[in-house]
Amino acid sequence: MRKILSTWCSSEGDGGLEMDLLEDLESLQFEYGIQEEDCSWLYLQGRSRGLVIKACAHATFFCKLLCNLRESLREKHTSRCLLTGLLADTPDDDDELKVGIIGGGHLGKQLARALLQLVPIPAENLRISTRRPEALDEFQKLGIQCFYHNPYLVNWANLIFLCCLPSQLPTICLEIQAHLEKGCIVYSFAAAIPIARLKLLLNHTNILRPQYQCVEDFVNIWGANKEITAALQDPATLQATCPYSSAGGIILNIKWLEGVFYAILNICTAKDMPHLQVLQHLNELFLSVHFEDCEKDGASCPKFQLGDFVNQVYTKNLSQKRPFPWFDLTAVQLKETPFSQQLSTSTALQDHLTLLYCDSFGISVTKKQQPVVSRGSPSQ
Repeated sequence: MRKILSTWCSSEGDGGLEMDLLEDLESLQFEYGIQEEDCSWLYLQGRSRGLVIKACAHATFFCKLLCNLRESLREKHTSRCLLTGLLADTPDDDDELKVGIIGGGHLGKQLARALLQLVPIPAENLRISTRRPEALDEFQKLGIQCFYHNPYLVNWANLIFLCCLPSQLPTICLEIQAHLEKGCIVYSFAAAIPIARLKLLLNHTNILRPQYQCVEDFVNIWGANKEITAALQDPATLQATCPYSSAGGIILNIKWLEGVFYAILNICTAKDMPHLQVLQHLNELFLSVHFEDCEKDGASCPKFQLGDFVNQVYTKNLSQKRPFPWFDLTAVQLKETPFSQQLSTSTALQDHLTLLYCDSFGISVTKKQQPVVSRGSPSQ
């Protein structure tokens, strides 16, 4: 009814100005009818929306990085072929980012919309497996394959998002574990299932699991009616989702960002890339966007070194042509790594990553607009 009246009003007398006739009707508001003693729990509504917005934002950012990495690798490969006089290989289907979503509920739908519109991922490179594919008519009309066959989805995709209920996860893991390739990244939103448990359920180590901590007192900045994709194009909301921001009362465990780095290292290792070449890609991918002052003084910008990711003993024994080792992403997110201190204490690196994050969504920021950095790191 709200949609009908809103559409009618936009075409009947305000020159296209959309009005919401139901906005001030108290009896149709979410809060109407809630007992006074229960009103203290209404903050959970804003927190729930904030969690979905942050989850979709961070997943979108991760996909953007993967797409940029794959494009960069293709371009450099083509350039080397031209310089050496060799014919460039025909692009391999494995070079494309193929994303699978298991779960077609509220989070799965919001994530699919964000990936389609904001990465953007082509419809042919996104598939959804859900028990009710008939409920995803809007996505099927866009050319997205929707079905109920989790093993088939895992065989096809190189990035899987788990958007299912925690109670469903053990069964799903049992279905897909034998079909997971070593390089396939599993990205879980099931907050109730610890990453160590996921590793056992999937018999897999290439897993990312963002973890969020909520504070009791917060200002609800997440809004109520905007689509998630629209919210992520609002500068204030987008900056609140920055990995180092605590705005809106939701804090991301920064170990997730550490896992993102090592996940990208694994992709390069799977292609047998020499570690020096990988470091060059990392600097271009993560540190390519600069503030005005560091553009003038490039020496002040952070640069990734081999010792940032592996210990000193391994550094001494690693020849220039060898790739990085394969990293267990579950261990990266549970334990201290050589990169832990660098990521948590280097303000220059934090500034550059925040700028990259906002820039990837088309939002420009200055150092004065940097979000408040939270040092808190919730336990795993």
